[in-house]
Amino acid sequence: MRRFLTTTAALAALAGCDASEGPVADPAPAERPATGPLMPAGPAQTLSADADPGLQNAAGVVELTPLEGQGPQTVKLFGTAGGDPAMNGLYTHVAFFVEPAEGWRVFRIGDFLDYRVLSSAPGRVEIEIDESVLDPQTSEIGSTTRRLILGWAPGADGAAPEAVTVTPAA
Repeated sequence: MRRFLTTTAALAALAGCDASEGPVADPAPAERPATGPLMPAGPAQTLSADADPGLQNAAGVVELTPLEGQGPQTVKLFGTAGGDPAMNGLYTHVAFFVEPAEGWRVFRIGDFLDYRVLSSAPGRVEIEIDESVLDPQTSEIGSTTRRLILGWAPGADGAAPEAVTVTPAA
């Protein structure tokens, strides 16, 4: 990684050279070697807890994935901590921005351990999920991986959809 950064910095410096003027100085600060913990360089600022009730929900967000290429829509997948952490606990949602006055239209996909976006296209996202499963015969908790296709049709003029479909996939 260090060789890559050094090579990139050298190429950037050479790109800034003009044969008639000589080399141009790199305006970025040099990489500092690790020297231990930081030392205070000014007075500390004391912060108070923010009382905005909306931040309680925001603090529960533990995973966020913006979905690009969705046309005029702003779309994201996100997961909040909740439920029984021994059995999943990542409440996974897809959200579409409506407008500043209304905010987001949010659809809950499910309660999983984790998710990964496999692909995304207008009106569709394919995800792979990991989830805990309980064996009813033995009462033992196992895990499985599944794939899902989330689909939606944008409203008029690219507005947020009224519904989202979740389809199992192979």
